[in-house]
Amino acid sequence: MNLVISNAIGILTGLPGGEARHPGPDIRIRDGRIDAIGKLAPEPGERQFDAGGCVVYPAWVNTHHHLFQSLLKGDPLGLNATLTPWLTATPMRLRPLMDEHDFRLAARIGLVELALSGCATVSDHNYHYYPDMPFDSSAILFDEAAKLGLRFVLCRGGGTLARLPGDQLPAASRPETLDGYLADIERLAAQFHQSAPDAMRRVVVAPTTPPHSMRPQELRETAALARKLGLRLHSHLSETVDYHDVVHRDHASKPVHFCESVDWLGEDVWFAHLVKLDDDEIALLGKTHTGIAHCPQSNGRLGSGISPVRQLEAAGVRISIGVDGAASNEAADMLSETHAAWLMQRARAGEDAVALYRGGKGEAEAAAAATVEDVVRWGTAGGAAVLGLPAIGTLAVGQAADIAVYGLDRDPRYFGLHDPVIGPVASGGAADLRLLLVGGREIVRDGAIPGIDMRELGAQARAAVAGLLERASRP
Repeated sequence: MNLVISNAIGILTGLPGGEARHPGPDIRIRDGRIDAIGKLAPEPGERQFDAGGCVVYPAWVNTHHHLFQSLLKGDPLGLNATLTPWLTATPMRLRPLMDEHDFRLAARIGLVELALSGCATVSDHNYHYYPDMPFDSSAILFDEAAKLGLRFVLCRGGGTLARLPGDQLPAASRPETLDGYLADIERLAAQFHQSAPDAMRRVVVAPTTPPHSMRPQELRETAALARKLGLRLHSHLSETVDYHDVVHRDHASKPVHFCESVDWLGEDVWFAHLVKLDDDEIALLGKTHTGIAHCPQSNGRLGSGISPVRQLEAAGVRISIGVDGAASNEAADMLSETHAAWLMQRARAGEDAVALYRGGKGEAEAAAAATVEDVVRWGTAGGAAVLGLPAIGTLAVGQAADIAVYGLDRDPRYFGLHDPVIGPVASGGAADLRLLLVGGREIVRDGAIPGIDMRELGAQARAAVAGLLERASRP
């Protein structure tokens, strides 16, 4: 499809520095790629999309999610808990009770929510696997993403160690064997993984969390297999101080140094969260160019803290943004997440400010903690970098046409903006998404996805939640 997006108010490109904005006002798309940006004259046979009253962004790249949690939002038993008790109260309690229908529905809800926020690429950390599972959750995720036309990265979680105590675990809570885990990685890579720089499908090796999910030698073996197969590595790390306590107790080390000892740092690795870090750990992450999926809303909701993203980026860490699971977020979309990322980085810098008379700089550093352009770059080009997809994430000639067009002329939250191009991130709230393209293919038009009945999807969700709660109440 050849298309011209015309008359945009402004364009954010996802590029750094002086290239972060482009005056446009037009973008030409040919054969799924960006052909030209500027003041463009219509050509014969081209379709036109009038972006008057709109701003244009690269489509978001979400680098950390747990789609199954889309049916676990706002669980009262875990709502006010911190990470470890929340894990026990909500996902560990309810995920084993989900059947194939529940899992597929949860995935669809999460993917729809992301698409309607302007997200084209979804990396899902699917971590609940156990021996003899009755359905292939990996294949379901790829299938649901393909139906919507989204790029999908499966981070194949799981592990060989159980998080719950006891020898009589229910079947759905039992750990895997290392041989079983590695064999499934090879199966998934052969069946789904694509190596193109704008691949629609990727597979990532992602044991749930290094200190808890596998023994050190097993982690080394997973890293070796990943690199042999050309796959990337992903996991959770240092979300809370408990990571420091556990790794100090079991390995006499710090979490990041432990990961170095098991070959789990490098340009092909990114971790979700990285909230609780010492200066030497930040330096090591930067030296190895390891990446982060920054998840500000989940970190805030669980009381974990605010990741030192600015310090990480200055050290050499590649920054991306992930929404994490909806059970610790409640609104797992990229506009909410980027709005929070912008605010929380500035809040963290302000919290650290020191008065002038005490030798500090006052709030001066908070002013430069994060700009909207930074956050857009993290959530687009940064995500593409950690996923190894260099042909997406920026609006530039030759790049894949993954494009989000946001309207600013129907919602009073945007009225009066002196700099309209910042509106979708700075003003927060629900997106007025006029158009989402993935590789030039139209996925969303005027806030609707063809074939998705939102009322019906909501009714299915309510029925599934009721069924889960009924099963959870059984003795």
